[in-house]
Amino acid sequence: MTQHPPLVVDADRLPPVSPQVAAEAVAALPPRLHRRLDATVQRLAGVPPGRVDGGVSVDCGPEALVTLTPGATGAVTEPGQARCSCLLAPRCLHRTAVLVACPVADPAAHPGPVAGSATNPEPVAGSATPPGRAGAASGATAGRAGVAGRAGRSAAPTKAQRAAAAALWRAAAVVLAAGAPAAGAVPQAELLRAAHSARLAGLPRAESAALRLVRGLRAHRKRQTGHRLADLVEVLHDLLYVAGRLAAGDPDPALVGVLRRPYQPDGTLEVHGVCREPVISATGYAGVVTHLVAADGRRLSFGDVRPGGPDRARDSARAVTEMGAVSVNHAVLARGGLRITGTTISPDGRLGAGKGVRATPLTGTDWATGPVAELFGRPLAEVVGDQLAADDPQDPDRAGTALVGGDLVVVGAVGDQVLARELAPGTDAGPDRAPVPGGPVIRLVPDNSHPMLSHVANLRRLASWPGLRIRVVGRLDPHRAGTVRALAVGPVPGARTTLRLPADWQGRADLGYDEIQGGHLPPRDPAAMTIPVLAVEADAVAESPLWRVRRLVELAVSGGRRAVAEAARGGEAGPAGPLRRAGFTTAAAVAAALADESDRRGRDVFGRRTDADPDRYAWAWLAVAAHLVAAERELIRSSWTAVPVG
Repeated sequence: MTQHPPLVVDADRLPPVSPQVAAEAVAALPPRLHRRLDATVQRLAGVPPGRVDGGVSVDCGPEALVTLTPGATGAVTEPGQARCSCLLAPRCLHRTAVLVACPVADPAAHPGPVAGSATNPEPVAGSATPPGRAGAASGATAGRAGVAGRAGRSAAPTKAQRAAAAALWRAAAVVLAAGAPAAGAVPQAELLRAAHSARLAGLPRAESAALRLVRGLRAHRKRQTGHRLADLVEVLHDLLYVAGRLAAGDPDPALVGVLRRPYQPDGTLEVHGVCREPVISATGYAGVVTHLVAADGRRLSFGDVRPGGPDRARDSARAVTEMGAVSVNHAVLARGGLRITGTTISPDGRLGAGKGVRATPLTGTDWATGPVAELFGRPLAEVVGDQLAADDPQDPDRAGTALVGGDLVVVGAVGDQVLARELAPGTDAGPDRAPVPGGPVIRLVPDNSHPMLSHVANLRRLASWPGLRIRVVGRLDPHRAGTVRALAVGPVPGARTTLRLPADWQGRADLGYDEIQGGHLPPRDPAAMTIPVLAVEADAVAESPLWRVRRLVELAVSGGRRAVAEAARGGEAGPAGPLRRAGFTTAAAVAAALADESDRRGRDVFGRRTDADPDRYAWAWLAVAAHLVAAERELIRSSWTAVPVG
């Protein structure tokens, strides 16, 4: 059995609460108190928790002190771990509001009594996977051990699975019809209850999507920094898509997903550092992830991501993390390597830190030699095309998250974006290569614009030298045309007008941590510099008529079906006509169907007009969202091969 570390209670933070505990508390609350629940949660958000023996306390007013005593995993996983001193406890407003105000626990990391028999992952440094893109290590969560093999078979969903999926569909459809601002504690509790049922039925992908939706709704309602409406749209789309197809009996095993499997032994392994990536999550996680490449070409990572803020991400630049019996400095690892024995690796490529791991350092290598050089062996357009075409249906969060590398020449800047073009392939270390003839202009954007990090300042420094050749490692932005989120840069082998980094940097600069100075740039040679490009062709996605569809889809989530109906009646949204005239006939058809369905009304037994059942409206919205994703992805793919205008 996994041994959990001793619990250290953070008095400044509320502990996470398992979904079933929060859902049961809301269900037990008398209906007359439901209307007061959201206001109470909002009021308690400004009350700092206090420290008590073994947990934290929240002062809810006279004679009402709620005490939370998490278990060994650091989460509240049983009803008895939350107590209130008032006379109405446990079915009281105070206790329920505090539980709803707590973060939603990941059942895999904080198993409760039901899930306690499951095979848990090996604890690793920073194993608390941060929600959001930077923690896109795994979207699947663990369920009962008995269903571990079901995802690999093409069998139809069981009766229990179809029932659990139908409950998730109903809960998500109600949220969509109401809109995020109206999706308070009660609708969220229904989602949590349905997510727990999905867990028991062995539907890890649906459960994960439901929990991410609850977290997204809370972030949207609190207007948390870093939260994007587009992220909420994406997770609601995934939940409805998966739940709807499973409830209809679709046998595709990708809809079930995969359980979080334990770290598997991998014998002896040699890994070489690529770069460090700072992590700052909107949900309270921060730290660093070091990207690695194994001698056999596998892409791996080793992270130290834990609860914290931007200062933790900054201070992790040279953080030392335990890997078994070895202390690993991330700054050294990113520019060097390790020979590891007793290796354990997760299915998504994270290195384990179990007690049996032993490691010895390897001599650092630059990006031009060894297995790391394979990052730069293919044209960017080819790599991007493969990424966009190869979604992982069992883990949709990882689509487009793999590292990409390329040799570019800086041509200008727009705001915080560096404009560049890809260099033509070169087989030798000759003089400066020319850009690919007719190649697209590529936008390099900061991976994180937080002022505590160096991304923005470094990109501005690079943009000041048009004609500079740079080798870039980053991650494709799957939502923007021709865009790469840059993580690190280095000199182009053999080029004259390229970076001149210190020897101890091993030919790379991590844009989030290292500061590129003027001395790291080549001398300004007017013959080598080019006229800077100060403008670039329109974004194929942002300037496409599909923006009308995007606005309609997001309006539905942010305002509910009534907002869509009002916009359509007033002619404000009315996207069908312009879309049809622009040649987007399918987009026009599905958008018109959504507008029509949003305004469909029914009548109750007394003849009063009411909103129709949300089921048909949810299907109409899902059709629009699915078409939008497919159309935008095709536009993005084409932006990497299109000839620039002008």
